[in-house]
Amino acid sequence: MDEPKVTGTKPKMSTTRKILLILGFLSTLAAIALITVAVTQNQPLRKNIKYGIVLDAGSSHTNLYVYEWPAEKENDTGVVQQVEVCKVEGPGISGYSQTTEKAGPSLVQCLRQAEEVIPAEQHQETPVYLGATAGMRLLRLENKDAADKVLSSVEKTLRSAPFSFQGARIISGQEEGAYGWITINYLLGNFKQSGWKKFLHSLKSISETSGALDLGGASTQITFVPDEISPESPQNLLYFRLYGKDYQVYTHSFLCYGKDQALQQKLAWDLQSAENSSLFDPCFHQGYQRTISMSNFFKNPCTSIEEKQFPFSQLHIEGEGNYEKCRRNIQILFNKTNCPYSSCSFNGIYLPPLQGDFGAFSAFYFVMNFLNLTSDVPFTLDEVASAIQKFCARPWHEVKLQYHQIKEKYLSEYCFSGAYILSLLENGYEFTTENWQRIHFLGKIGSSDAGWTLGYMLNLTNMIPAEEPPAPPLSYSSYVGLMVLCSLVLVARSLFPTSS
Repeated sequence: MDEPKVTGTKPKMSTTRKILLILGFLSTLAAIALITVAVTQNQPLRKNIKYGIVLDAGSSHTNLYVYEWPAEKENDTGVVQQVEVCKVEGPGISGYSQTTEKAGPSLVQCLRQAEEVIPAEQHQETPVYLGATAGMRLLRLENKDAADKVLSSVEKTLRSAPFSFQGARIISGQEEGAYGWITINYLLGNFKQSGWKKFLHSLKSISETSGALDLGGASTQITFVPDEISPESPQNLLYFRLYGKDYQVYTHSFLCYGKDQALQQKLAWDLQSAENSSLFDPCFHQGYQRTISMSNFFKNPCTSIEEKQFPFSQLHIEGEGNYEKCRRNIQILFNKTNCPYSSCSFNGIYLPPLQGDFGAFSAFYFVMNFLNLTSDVPFTLDEVASAIQKFCARPWHEVKLQYHQIKEKYLSEYCFSGAYILSLLENGYEFTTENWQRIHFLGKIGSSDAGWTLGYMLNLTNMIPAEEPPAPPLSYSSYVGLMVLCSLVLVARSLFPTSS
């Protein structure tokens, strides 16, 4: 009689284990495939770059800027960057009022430089804009026909360039202030926020944007988002909707209060008490001398109001190098006696209480950087005043010897410009010892110059949408990471099953 076969569970356990091993192997392959896709998907593709050109036709000179951005990210904050800047030789275009036909050709060299930076196949699709600022605003007041001819010459040259000409015009002071504000906040990433940054900003009562302080040769602008909007002076308010958020912005531009025209105004005031053709000026270094023609001096709209008859045709200026006296002389430019509003800056212009941090750029930065007052560690107001006072007290021969590489005209005016900047910020806008360190002097933000030109191009090309573009709840990288994590959990689960 045959013995009965003994049956066990060993074959059954072996089959289960085989199935689990196969599932684990397949899960591992899936995870590897998913990780491979994630890695290769994030490898940089061939760049599809677009370009734009803006010419800043200022009162003293013209700069050409070339910007680039990825074509697939045209409505994403922080993707536009400056890749080239070219300073046009010679004066600003307003300086060609007597030879208007030369204004346009003066731009040719920088346009050719832009041609070399931008690929030839993209020249025709690259927009080029020219914005003229306070120098041309003054020329238009002084001689509209000459201003029109200058713009005509400029337009002719820009049309002959291989780019897509989009216009050459004189922008208003309000536009200049607004575009500067847009530029620095765009570059700082303040307009479009996501995730925790967006949530934290929604909890703050303070403004998440920075104010803008711009100083040129012929005008200066102050622009910021006030804590509270007052209906007192609606002409100083602008409204923007950017990325789904509304901004009510205060801005004002002071024509004739750029550093060059402010100096002309100060000299015009000083002349009222001059007894002869010699003028001792505390805002120039001791030992410095300059002669200016009286006939040209009062043709300027900024000084013509002070015109009177003088028995001499030339004015001879001798420096005294006295900072305190210089500040007192500058103070006469800021009329603080009449304010028809709850608060004013100067000359009866409404100014709401200052709010938030401020980026100070253009001549604010250039002057303060020359005086070594733009380090990462902010200086106090007293330290700034002391540094300018010491610089002004240095004799001209010593200053000239140390800075021999700088043109004499520019070098001679740093004492005045430093004193004027302090007067404008402290006495004009009422920055105090307590809030002085909220001013940040900016030359560049990343690779781009701080100034109005980038904001101008962003506005004209509609690069900043009014509404926030729709976006998935998770970014692509976050989504891939989450999927990889889930896959790894499944693999671990299959390899190490829990006992039932």
